[in-house]
Amino acid sequence: MRHHDVAMRTTLTLDDDVAAKLKDLARRENISFKEAVNTLLRRGFGAQERRPKRRPRFRVEVFDSPFRTGVDPLRLNQLLDDLHVEDACDRQDQ
Repeated sequence: MRHHDVAMRTTLTLDDDVAAKLKDLARRENISFKEAVNTLLRRGFGAQERRPKRRPRFRVEVFDSPFRTGVDPLRLNQLLDDLHVEDACDRQDQ
């Protein structure tokens, strides 16, 4: 036969500083020591559940570029335009 209305009892050994803080909390909040322990445990477990999962580390994949260092491939069209203008100017001078 199972009883669902019976609370679990256990013995818990606390460090002196933790016990003092729990007693202080219970006194300030006007609650029992048991309620103070349960409240803080629930808060602690809730904080763990809300903690965002770690995302995988960002990794940069290295590739060999056909361009030399300092060449901006996004400006190659401008370079081509400049060369066409320069060629056109040379033709006019001849």
